[in-house]
Amino acid sequence: MRLLKQIISARLASRSWLGLLMVGMACCLAAGPARALNLTALYETQAVVTGTGEANRQRGFEECFREVLVKVSGDRRVLDAEMVAQALPEAGSFVSAFHYRDRMEGIPIHDEQGTYDRPHDLTCSFHRERVDAFLEKLGRKPWLAERPRLVVFLAVRQGGKAFALARNGTGGFFMRESLEAAAAPLALSVELPDSATLANTALTADTLPKVEMDDLAAIAARYDGALALAGSLTWSDEDRGWVADWRLSSGETVFEWQRRGISFDEAFRDAMSGSLQILSGNGQPQ
Repeated sequence: MRLLKQIISARLASRSWLGLLMVGMACCLAAGPARALNLTALYETQAVVTGTGEANRQRGFEECFREVLVKVSGDRRVLDAEMVAQALPEAGSFVSAFHYRDRMEGIPIHDEQGTYDRPHDLTCSFHRERVDAFLEKLGRKPWLAERPRLVVFLAVRQGGKAFALARNGTGGFFMRESLEAAAAPLALSVELPDSATLANTALTADTLPKVEMDDLAAIAARYDGALALAGSLTWSDEDRGWVADWRLSSGETVFEWQRRGISFDEAFRDAMSGSLQILSGNGQPQ
């Protein structure tokens, strides 16, 4: 038997594995259906800019252009193309509409401050045909399939503290926020198992890195057919940051990748962009 079933059998020998799992899932997995692809949102992105002046708007257009290329193609490596760098000064020509939202809305301007130095959300909608044509020049194509939900099974270790990240756990509040923030710009939908599910399936910081993907996939599938993304975050003084390891199955292949010496915000962005690359058929994350 696989490790997960062996662990549960050992801990709960007097109780039925099937019965326990059914009860645990019925009580704990309350995720909604996978998010249907919204083409309008797929070609829309957002950047934070300072003020509404033309220079900062241009920087916002460039950031949004890079983001929409990755989101639509599903491959972060598209940004390595020299043609992308050459096109950045003309990023505004790909924008069909844009608008601002003052992030300090309701807070009066004070002292020497003016609207030019207040932070704003710049939302850009892009011409679908122009973006698609540009991707074609790069030898890429849009990934327009419905994007699956990912259930993230994550073991976290820092010093003497270790836990499996849960959507309702006492630890990891900022990590949960960071994960959501990393997924949204890529049109990905993510879930975390709750603490009861982790307990009922004996998934801990110690066991998670050893559990086979098929076992995690069986749990994730109960989220309306979601896929399992497994990972571990381990703090490293030597690397002056987190060591992030990720695993994701696609077809018959289990993809694995690692980043070292990064913040957990970077780790989650890497997890989401790497998952997007795999799911869109663009291969192994680097």
